Amino acid sequence: MGFTHYVNDSLMRFFDQCQRFVEDVENSKTALKEVEIFKTSVEMEGVRRKMASRLQIPHSLITSDLVEAAFFLCSYELAIKSENSLWCNTLDEVDAEVLEYKNDLKQYWKRAYGYDINRKSSCSLFHDLFRRLEEASHYYRLGKATKAATVQVGHAETLLPLLSLMGFFRDKTPLTAENFSVQRGRKFRTSQIVPYAANLLFVLYECRDELRLQFFLNEKPVQFPSIGHPAPLYDTVRAHYSKLLQGCDFNKECELPKVNHMNTEL
Repeated sequence: MGFTHYVNDSLMRFFDQCQRFVEDVENSKTALKEVEIFKTSVEMEGVRRKMASRLQIPHSLITSDLVEAAFFLCSYELAIKSENSLWCNTLDEVDAEVLEYKNDLKQYWKRAYGYDINRKSSCSLFHDLFRRLEEASHYYRLGKATKAATVQVGHAETLLPLLSLMGFFRDKTPLTAENFSVQRGRKFRTSQIVPYAANLLFVLYECRDELRLQFFLNEKPVQFPSIGHPAPLYDTVRAHYSKLLQGCDFNKECELPKVNHMNTEL
């Protein structure tokens, strides 16, 4: 069985093409203000002081960035090499929870629910997904189904906006610098949503009562938001996302507001 492949950065790296996202979030000095506030929080101060104590150095020498660097070195070596890095000894479980929240806070405001444009920047990928599902559904009903699968390769930055657009892992209370203590049971955990080799899978099933659609995240089944069935009818899923399917125009959402250059000279 043969296959064809091509590179489509406008689809899989939509965030680079969305001018409003680049202007209002990516290049904004204030878009991640919640992260900057959290860096000076009581929780982060506690992590800094404990690390300084373990290293037996003045706490003034430990910055939030150094603490985060130690956390990433620890997690990378554990995940990639299955080794317990010496840097892990500078942190405890409570510290890890604080630093995990800091990273989730960043991704929440930069790639997910923090700003509406984060989600809307993935409109083109959303429409492409349902176009392919609709095409598969059409050929199935005609008895001419030939394509077994479509594989698209992107990044965590590709997945988070799309998942957020579709309403997955949305908490009732937004993540902020002030509510770490009440967000311990949060749904939005990037370490679980987009780990290494993160993947999404949409599977159409031929069933007695029509086609059904099941969603998998990292090889585990996940229910569509507000649809109480693990594999609902495909038409039910389309109806659930009807507003997005009828709208969510990438060009309109990503277009920067036009500046009025009207001449005011007398």
